[in-house]
Amino acid sequence: MEQAQELINGIQQGLLQWYDFGEESSVLFIGDENTPLAQMLSGKNLRVTCVMPEGLSDEEWQQEHDRYFDYIICIQVLETQKNPKDILEGFYRLLKLDGVMLLGMNNRMGIRYFCGDRDIHTNRCFDSIEGYRRTYSRNEDVFKGRSYTKAEIKRKLEMAGWGQLRFYSVFSDLRNPTLIYSENYLPNEDLANRLLPFYNYPHTVFLNERMLYEDLVDNGMFHQMANAYLIECTINGKLSDIDHVTCSMDRGKERALFTIIRHSGTVEKRAAYPEGRKRLEHFVEHGRDLERHGIAVVSAQIKNDTYVMPYVKGEVAQLYLKRLMRTDKRRFLQELDRFRDLILQSSDIVKEDIGDGEGAILRRGYLDMVPLNSFYMDGTFMFYDQEFCEENYPANAIITRMITTLYSGNWELDKLIPMEELFERYHLSQNMSHWLEMERMFLSGLLNAEQLRIYYGEHRIGDEGINSNRQRINCSDAEYRKIFIDIFKGVDTRKLILFGSGNFTNKFLALYEKDYPVFAIIDNNADRWGKKVNGIEIQSPDLLNQLPCDTYKVIVCIKNYASVINQLESMGVTDYGIYDANIGYGRKPKVSIAQECAKTSSKNYHVGYISGVFDLFHIGHLNLLRRAKEQCDYLIVGVVTDEGVRSIKRVEPFVPFAERIEMVRSCRYVDEAVEIPLQYNDTREAYKLYHFDCQFSGSDYRDNPAWLSNKEFLEQNGSAMVFFPYTESTSSSKIKALIEKRLM
Repeated sequence: MEQAQELINGIQQGLLQWYDFGEESSVLFIGDENTPLAQMLSGKNLRVTCVMPEGLSDEEWQQEHDRYFDYIICIQVLETQKNPKDILEGFYRLLKLDGVMLLGMNNRMGIRYFCGDRDIHTNRCFDSIEGYRRTYSRNEDVFKGRSYTKAEIKRKLEMAGWGQLRFYSVFSDLRNPTLIYSENYLPNEDLANRLLPFYNYPHTVFLNERMLYEDLVDNGMFHQMANAYLIECTINGKLSDIDHVTCSMDRGKERALFTIIRHSGTVEKRAAYPEGRKRLEHFVEHGRDLERHGIAVVSAQIKNDTYVMPYVKGEVAQLYLKRLMRTDKRRFLQELDRFRDLILQSSDIVKEDIGDGEGAILRRGYLDMVPLNSFYMDGTFMFYDQEFCEENYPANAIITRMITTLYSGNWELDKLIPMEELFERYHLSQNMSHWLEMERMFLSGLLNAEQLRIYYGEHRIGDEGINSNRQRINCSDAEYRKIFIDIFKGVDTRKLILFGSGNFTNKFLALYEKDYPVFAIIDNNADRWGKKVNGIEIQSPDLLNQLPCDTYKVIVCIKNYASVINQLESMGVTDYGIYDANIGYGRKPKVSIAQECAKTSSKNYHVGYISGVFDLFHIGHLNLLRRAKEQCDYLIVGVVTDEGVRSIKRVEPFVPFAERIEMVRSCRYVDEAVEIPLQYNDTREAYKLYHFDCQFSGSDYRDNPAWLSNKEFLEQNGSAMVFFPYTESTSSSKIKALIEKRLM
């Protein structure tokens, strides 16, 4: 948890850590000295004075510090004050004539609020967009703060005497600054891929913000609808020449960087901390190695601990390829082939592709040789930012990243050319799960995903959650319950037919088919007819015309289902439901010990849950199951499949799954043993399926960030997680090691 908090502090410090403060300057910081930004400033060679907002009204203190400060920094403070103009006038008197004031302000017309986020001050949706008319309309309403638009902020500054201003648009926001743009500069990159939105309250978000960035830029609305602003203000001083900053503070001290684009035409990369300065040399070294292999690279050099290269006005290859995909499929495939060839050309090949699905092995694999990190200029792909290099690395893993980064955040491209078609084209499908897992592990480690899992879980929402929220606002309460919640109503007396054969269907079958057997799968795509999913043949929707309407129920397992619903209704089908992968429907109700004992039991919990491999069943497993059963009436134990063990633990189980689950099922403390689906194996999926009151685990996971995130999820849903002492004397790993030692 300490490591996570250190990372979070660093992310928040990134708002100003890149700024060129003059050495030994005097700084007035408005706020507590213990905040991350104040601590960051104190760590520089600056003379920092921290004052709380109420302390600014002291006239004697103001006179003592008249024209005293080189910098005044005020972040998210003016919004909490009833008279910000008075404070701005006070700042005007405190700042030196050539000094700089930096204000951090939230934008009440930020795109986040149109997507459904709650206002940062009132904790309600749409208050800021309406100008707080419903919030502070009565005299008895207590003022808690309010945000302003860019125009309102500008007027207040000008009325207070501030003449020279520059607005920087901040995305995602002031607490999680990732991309910072001067008001005279617009993005020239694929923001849907670069930026993950950050919300005050993600549970109400119903619109995908990432899908809007391109239109905001094209229609001149990008800066007006920024989520927040950093405003640089002077009396008669000099404004910065920086146009854009990319902050990657979530990487940690050794890898955190700032990418800075200056108006003068240079691009700089700075290590955010001294620990990362050595890594800048890797950029230069990797660039020279790629050039030796005939790869075009933007020229660069190290100057004063800063990686410097010229600003390139070429089109980012990501945008170029997306444009081709929409206009000329044949040309797109040719260019993507050429890009793939450059990956294979980038290093010596230590193992040739022999057609076994493993592909070629590169002596040096550059993991960021992707369209997002290259320009297309004069018919050439020119690369930059090649920071990451691995020895003896599969080319197929990089080719997979080439494809996934192109599609990431741009799901509409899948309608033009399905991503699976490209996987097949480059012979990736045979080991696809392995290549995707390599990418996931790389990105997870780079972005400290496990350490920051709880933090981001509180402020981000996935596509399934957004889709689920959207569905709710499109229906009346009765319609929503009938179509989305009670999808299994009547299934026991009718044939169950699934419409769709993609990922949603796979998930449905993995979680619910054992309780709700599927009669048939139908799909509009004729290319899929005759193929099978989980042994069930995919058929034409014409099947419905061959069956009496009162003998079946259709559950639609498609993300974008609107056209399918119109199709079903035009066919006279009225008994249908829509599978929302974000909803926990639970399995078919069962008469259980938990239900029978609910009224009389003295145990802490009714339904308990444990998950595990249970390989080489031993006393530690037995202790865990016994302790869990002592706490609950009905104990469900999830057992990981053999494929799951290979995927998660990277080892081969000693005992096959069928035998492991039978041993668990035979234990007298276990009421029910269940198979854990391979792709849906975490606590959240288990809770949605079993609705247990408590999950039990060994204490060796007590401080694991992923488990702590799951614990918080359960508590938010009225469940609990309990950790039992780990039996250190015996473990499957120790038994395996002993067996292997004796065999040797």
